[in-house]
Amino acid sequence: MLSTFQYPKFEYVRPPEIAEGREGHYPVVIVGAGPVGLTAAIDLAQQGQSVLLLDNDDTVSIGSRGVCYAKRTLEVLDRLGCAEEMVQKGVSWNVGRTFFREEEVFNFNLCPEPDHHRPGMINLQQYYLEDDLIKRARQLPNLEIRFKNNVIGVTPAEDRATLRVETPDGAYTVRADWLIVADGARSPIRTMLGLDIDGKIFMDRFLIADVVMKADFPTERWFWFDPPFHRNQSVLLHRQADNVFRIDFQLGWNVDPEVEKKPEKVIPRIKAMLGDDREFELEWVSVYTFQCRRMNSFNHGRVLFVGDAAHQVSPFGARGANSGIQDTDNLVWKLKLVMDGKAPATLLDTYSEERCYAADENIMNSTRSTDFITPKSTVSTTFRNAVLGLAEQFPFARALVNSGRLSVPSFLVGSRLNTADSDVFAGTMIPGAPMDDAPVAMADGTQWLLRAVGNRFQLLHYIPDASALDAPTAQALRSLVDAQIPVEAIVVAERGTAPAGLKTLIDAKGRVRERYDLREGTSYLLRPDQHVAARWRVLDVARVRAAVARATCNA
Repeated sequence: MLSTFQYPKFEYVRPPEIAEGREGHYPVVIVGAGPVGLTAAIDLAQQGQSVLLLDNDDTVSIGSRGVCYAKRTLEVLDRLGCAEEMVQKGVSWNVGRTFFREEEVFNFNLCPEPDHHRPGMINLQQYYLEDDLIKRARQLPNLEIRFKNNVIGVTPAEDRATLRVETPDGAYTVRADWLIVADGARSPIRTMLGLDIDGKIFMDRFLIADVVMKADFPTERWFWFDPPFHRNQSVLLHRQADNVFRIDFQLGWNVDPEVEKKPEKVIPRIKAMLGDDREFELEWVSVYTFQCRRMNSFNHGRVLFVGDAAHQVSPFGARGANSGIQDTDNLVWKLKLVMDGKAPATLLDTYSEERCYAADENIMNSTRSTDFITPKSTVSTTFRNAVLGLAEQFPFARALVNSGRLSVPSFLVGSRLNTADSDVFAGTMIPGAPMDDAPVAMADGTQWLLRAVGNRFQLLHYIPDASALDAPTAQALRSLVDAQIPVEAIVVAERGTAPAGLKTLIDAKGRVRERYDLREGTSYLLRPDQHVAARWRVLDVARVRAAVARATCNA
C-alpha cells in the first residue's frame, strides 16, 4: 500500500450474458481500462455511441508508472471533461535542466510563448489519472465498464469481432461491430491474432524509485549525466503530487533486477543523491528495460489497436501514454463517421497511416535519446561527454544534448486528408498542424480557443468587426451546417457580434491573428481532433465542402 494513495476496489458485476445465458452484441467493445482505453471510451460515449469497456483488473495502475502528461494531451482531456482536476492535482512545469557532473550545461522551456491555457507538462501519478478518467466515464450512461472481465479469445470476421471473456462466474461470448484494443505493451489480443510488432530492445536497465519527502526543489525536470552521486550513469528527477519525487537511476545491463529492487540496495543510492540528513520514505520501486517498436498497421479490419498495444517507446521524452491518448484522438472521430455511414471504412486506413507516422517520429526521437543517454561504445561515450562539456559555453553543442526530446504532437503534413495551400501564409499552422491555443472571449464564457473547437468539423472565418459581416457571407457560413457532414462556422473578430445563427469569437489579445496569420476573409477548416485540414484567404463554400470531402475520404 502507498502512504499517499488508497487504491479503489471496483466492484465486479455478473454480466447479463452469463445471468441470462445468451451471447452479447455491442457496437464498440474496448479492451483495457488504462489511460488509453478509457479516453477512447469516454470520447465515443460523449459523442452518443454506446461502448462496452472490459478490463481484467479491479483497480487502477499499481505504482506511479506514467507520470508526465504533455500540453497536447491535456488539451485532449479538456475536451473529455476531466483535465482541470488533473492539472489542479498534478505538478505543472515548463523548464527542464540538464547537468553534466556538477555543472548545469543546458536548459529548455516547453512553453516559451505567453498566453497558452495549459502548461508544457504536468507530473501526475498514473493512478490519479486513471481514477479521474474512471470517474468521468461513470458519468456517461452509455458507457459500461466491466472489471474482472478477461478476454481469452478473439475471432475476427469481415463485419465483426467475436470475443470470449472469462469472469469469476465463468465465460461468456460477446460480438463487437468494432473492437478497439488497448491492452498494453504485451497485448494478449495482438498475440492471439498472431500480428506483428517489430523494433529494438535496448540492453540497459533503469531503477524507478518513488520517494515521499519534503523538499523545496523547483518544479522542474532535472537530468544528470555522470553525477558525483552516481558515477558513469544517468539520473532523472521529477516532482509529482503529494510530495512524491520520481527518481530514475541508470543501472546498466549486467545487474539482477530483483536484487536492485531491494530496499538495502535502493536506499543507499537515494542517500548518496540527497544526503544522509534528508528524511524520505520509499514508496514504490521498479526496474525496467525498454524497447522501441510498432506494428506494421494499427487497423486490421474490425480490430483497431491503440497505445502500447500498437507501439512502444523508451520512457525518455514521456511519449508513451501521451502518444496513446493522441491515437484515440485521431481514431474516434473517424470511427464515429464510419459507424454513422457518413464516411467509408477507408477513412480508418488514415488512422493507421497518420498514427504510424507519429509513432515513427516518437521511435526516432526516443531511440536517439536512448543512444545519447546510454552510449554502448567507448567512441559514443567520448562523443557524448565532449558534447556535454562544450554545451555549457557554446550554443551549437546545446542543440546536440539529448536527455529526452519531450513529447509534442505530430504535424501531419503528409496526410492525404489535407487540402494543400493555394494561398500564401506565414507561421506554423499549416494543413496537418495541431492547433495552437490562444485566449479568446465568447458569449458562453469560453476563454480559450481550444475550448471553443473540437469534436466536429468547424470553420474559423476572420473579419475585424463581426458586426460588419455582410449578408451573403453570413448566409454562406450558415449554409455549411446543412450537409451530411456539417461544418460549424465561427466568426473570429476583434470586436462586434456576428449575425444571428453564427458564433462570435473575440480575439482578446490578438494571439489568434498572430498565430494563424489572419487577414480579413481568411478561413481555416478544422478537423474534429483540432488539426488544421485546410485554409484560404477568401471564403468559397464549394472549396470548403470539397476539403471536408477530402478530409473524410468522401472525395
